Amino acid sequence: MEREIKLRFDSPDAARHAVAALGATRVRARRLQSDALFDTIDRSLTLRQAVLRVRRDGDTSYVTFKNPLAHPTMKLREEFETAVADPAVLSAVFAQLGFSVWFRYEKYREEFRIGDVIVAIDETPVGTFVEIEGSEQGIIAIAERLGRGPAEYVLESYRSLFVNDCVARGIEPTHMVFGV
Repeated sequence: MEREIKLRFDSPDAARHAVAALGATRVRARRLQSDALFDTIDRSLTLRQAVLRVRRDGDTSYVTFKNPLAHPTMKLREEFETAVADPAVLSAVFAQLGFSVWFRYEKYREEFRIGDVIVAIDETPVGTFVEIEGSEQGIIAIAERLGRGPAEYVLESYRSLFVNDCVARGIEPTHMVFGV
């Protein structure tokens, strides 16, 4: 089960300062994550809010499938994930099964641990976010320690945040990647 929220920060430095003040232990250094979302031509996964993703995370790659579950204040998803030896081969297999990439996005991520909670600092083309993942009580406690409450929880996906940003700037959304 994946349970998470995001909190928006003004800058990566502000996010790092806030996370450091928590006394968090860094568990993964800052690195680029490149994600590709797959779906069928009729968007059958998107229509049911499911996600099929191939992630390149530094030197490791993963395939992930997520199903949404209802929750009033947090993003909650059933998640299946495993490492992948060759993401290009997996993408070719997906293509043979009728899936193609419909959205790509990138972010720089640095991860920390506080008890049973993972706190990630995500630098994206649409801003800086602190993503908090763990138990409901752990997420709420960390958010409160950061001085944030439920009204500030961001539950949207990075794709939704990107599309909203593009609409606000009057540009056509494509892929959320750096340098575009």
